[in-house]
Amino acid sequence: MSAQPAGAAAAVPAPDAAAARPPARWWRLARRLLAAAMAVLVAGFLVPEPGRIPVEGATPRDWNPRSFWHEPWGASGVHQGIDIFAPHGRPVVSPVPGIVLFQGQLPMGGNVVGVLGPKWRVHYHAHLADGAAPPRFVAAGTRIGAVGSTGNAAGKPPHLHYAVVSLLPLPWRYRPVTQGWKRMFFVDPAEAMQVQR
Repeated sequence: MSAQPAGAAAAVPAPDAAAARPPARWWRLARRLLAAAMAVLVAGFLVPEPGRIPVEGATPRDWNPRSFWHEPWGASGVHQGIDIFAPHGRPVVSPVPGIVLFQGQLPMGGNVVGVLGPKWRVHYHAHLADGAAPPRFVAAGTRIGAVGSTGNAAGKPPHLHYAVVSLLPLPWRYRPVTQGWKRMFFVDPAEAMQVQR
């Protein structure tokens, strides 16, 4: 055994390039996880979206089709949905099958319910009269609340504010208008409901 001179640094072996790479099983796991994530993403687009009007008994005459992305509109600047007018307490139903992501109160929306449906779209229902918790998984037509005037709709005629938000950007929806870049994330509710005027 050779003695090392005092004060001399110990020799550090050069790192082995193969040892610095993650093991092959890590790459296999990463590929499997990526494939699973892509399968879930694609499956969300393959699920049919049997849209329907989310207020029982409502017809296209119960909202103004030009109110989507209308400006000026209060604190938000533009109206990112439509207002479906109906008598107070009329049932609000899920327009699509999905998962209830949120049920609670928001300052502007009052009592709200958000349902994640097909095509990775969140169907947002606001100003509900009641805060009754809907089931976690809903079929199209399941009652999720009732028409009301909570939040910033207080004192106004009862209605449902209904918006459809895409979790994935839709660049072709961009318009050179106020907040036009946000339109990449919003779908006209009439399109989601498959309503013909």
